[in-house]
Formats: sequence, C-alpha cells, structure tokens
Amino acid sequence: ACTEHLAAVIDKLILTTKFPFKLSGKVLRVLTSIFLYHDFSVRNFIKGFQLSLLEHFYSQPLSLLCCALNEANARVQDLTHDDCELIRQVPSFMRYVESQDPEKQVELLTKDHYLKDTVRKLLNDLHVYHENYLPVLKCLHILTTSLPKYPLGKQIRDLHSTCLEKEVWETEDYSSAFQLFGMMAKDELVSLLTRCLDVLKSSEQDNLEDSVQKLEELLTRFQNLDSVPRVEAVREGEEEATTTQKSLQRKTNLYQLQKELMERKTSRRSKKLSGFEVLRVEVLQFIDKLIRDYLLPPETQPLHEVTYFSAASTLRRHLNAAPRNALQTALNNPYYYLQNEILKSETGTIPNTAPDICIVYKLHLECGRLINLYDWLQAFAMVVNAAEGNDPDTQVGKPVDKILHARFIRAVSELEFLGFVKPTKRKTDHVARLTWGGC
Repeated sequence: ACTEHLAAVIDKLILTTKFPFKLSGKVLRVLTSIFLYHDFSVRNFIKGFQLSLLEHFYSQPLSLLCCALNEANARVQDLTHDDCELIRQVPSFMRYVESQDPEKQVELLTKDHYLKDTVRKLLNDLHVYHENYLPVLKCLHILTTSLPKYPLGKQIRDLHSTCLEKEVWETEDYSSAFQLFGMMAKDELVSLLTRCLDVLKSSEQDNLEDSVQKLEELLTRFQNLDSVPRVEAVREGEEEATTTQKSLQRKTNLYQLQKELMERKTSRRSKKLSGFEVLRVEVLQFIDKLIRDYLLPPETQPLHEVTYFSAASTLRRHLNAAPRNALQTALNNPYYYLQNEILKSETGTIPNTAPDICIVYKLHLECGRLINLYDWLQAFAMVVNAAEGNDPDTQVGKPVDKILHARFIRAVSELEFLGFVKPTKRKTDHVARLTWGGC
C-alpha cells in the first residue's frame, strides 16, 4: 500500500541520523496532509522533501553548517566575522546567550574565537540530541501502539510531529496513554519493555547506557516477582467481599450505608499495593522521565535553525497553491514567479517586457463583455513594438507583422484554454470575456 511506502520513506529520510537536514513538525504535517488528502503520491512527497531541502539551503545562511558533524566543525573554523554576526542574530542562540553569565555573554557577543568554540559545542549537543531522540521516540511508539484507540497516533510520523511541535507530556493524549499503561497486565508490559530495551541497546550513545541498565533491572525484578503478595491480595479481596456481604445483610438506613461505602472507598485507596503494582508504577515513572529528558521539542536546542526547515507557509504556497489565485498572480505579476528584474512594474501598468500571455491578459482586463479581436491585436502590437524599441506611432496603419500576429493568436488561445475568454456566435470577430473585475 502507498501508506506503507510512505512509512518506509519517512523511516529512511526523516527518522534517521544519517542526514543532518530535518523537517519541523508543521512542515512534516503539510507534506503528510497533502499525501493523505490529495494524491497519495509517494513521489510527490519526496519532491516536497526535496523542495524543503532546496528552500532551506537557499534561504537560511547558516545552512552551510548543515552537514556531517566533522565537516561542520571544520567549517566553523572558516567562519568570517559577518558569519559570526549572523549566528549572534539567530533567535535560539540569542536565548542561549541570555541564559549565560554576564561574563560569558560579553565574550559570546564580542569575541569571534570564543563564539566558534561555543558553536562547535552546540552543534555537538544538537547531534547528541538527535541520537538520543530517535530511540526514545521509537520506544514511546512501541508502547502507545499497543493501547486501544492509539491515543498518540497509530503511525510513528504522527507521534514524531507531535513531539516536534510541543512537549508531548503536556498533552491530554499523553495523560490518557499513561492511565492505560497503569492498567496493563504483567505479560504484556514485560513484552513491550523487552522490545524497548532492544531499541535502546541499538543506540550508540553513552547517555542512554544508564537507561538501558535501569530497564534491565526492572525486567529482572519482574521475573523475580514473588507470588506471595498476589495471594495475600486475593485473600484480602475475599475477606473484603465477605465483610461487604455481611454488612449489607444487616438492617441499616441510607445515611449509614453511604457513610460505610465512603469509608470502604477510602480504605481501598490506602490499601497496600501488590509487588507487581508497585513495580508497574516504578516503570511508568521511569518511562515518563525518559520521555521528558529526551523528547524535548527541537526549538529548545540552540542553533536548531541550522538543520531544521520550518517555513511551512512557503512550502504550502508552492505545493498546495490554489490554481485560480496562482494563475491570476502569474498573469498580473510575472515577476512574482520568474524573479526577473526587468519584469518589475508599478501596480496596474503593463510591462512591455512581460510574456505575451501576460500582456494579452492585462489588455483584456480593460475591455467589456465582448472583446474586438482586431482592436485587441492592435493594442498588443503597440505594446510589443515599444518593447522592441520601435516607435508605436510609426507603426500606425501598417499591417501587423505575421510573427507578431501568430504570437497574439497563441496568447489568446492560451487564455481561452485557461478559461478567461471564449468564442461567441453573436459576432465572429469578437470573443466573450468570462471573468470580471480584477479576476
């Protein structure tokens, strides 16, 4: 299925530390929403990823450090003073500077060599952050996909997007998931923790070694659980049931019954937990701490702008543009897309250097419901001749050049294809205009 291919692409391109380039949560949601709600095209998803890559390296000056860690450290050494000033203006780095001591703040803002040393350290920290993030993300996905209704999403891409955008432990879905964890049976919990242990062991980061040892210890304690506490709990439950039955058999009024039920509810809350329940609570605390330590949003990391592309609006404008608006913008202002300086013009004027279809479109906006093709051709020829350096006054009364005539016919045919004009049977030398106002 195409969704399986998408999952494979995301696993190879996004959920990996092989490539330093990353997508922000909003950008990833734009790409996945286009895939799920528009075309189901993995090829278009990859093209969107490539466009994000190009936009990042084109628009972000610090993208020169978006490379392998060793190469990035070498490039830091070659940074100019202007490059250092750009780094000082990055929002995440400014927050980092504000969190430092006054002496360090002065050095970071005035000494380039000290800044470069700090940038190397921050880039290394960012690399470690990614190395730790992915294994813990996969562990959380393993745990949550075993829960009913998938509170944090069925696909790992959904969970990844949530973790990128916000602190996942602050969401209601996270709280719901942990409530379900608290009711999980021993065999199922041990099976999931074993899978998580395998994922954490695959990581080469030293920071996760303590977590691996702690998880191994918890699994060993699960295996060594004594059955005695469970037997005692069963006996306590039987005794409580017998007491309840006897108390209900004797005569009592409504007030006494309510009071007795409230006391029993309070005593049940304060009842001693079994060994498995105590260990399960400890496991949940361990998992919660692991998530809070390693699944921080990338915005919390200094210099995350180096590797993360976050211009979701730009990507949406390019990939999910409204056809009508895009056509009107292209015909009214070709400079917007072509970025050619000679196409710049004041609002409402017709640049004589514009493409033929743009000139014809601008002229048709000045006409009424029916457009005389001959008058339209003469106006087009006047604009084009001015662009080619010919005096429009000298061309009056002369037949229009055949090549110019062919260009006009092609431009009108293109407008007809786009739905702006159509032939009319009322007057064969006229066309009917189909849009009004500035449309």
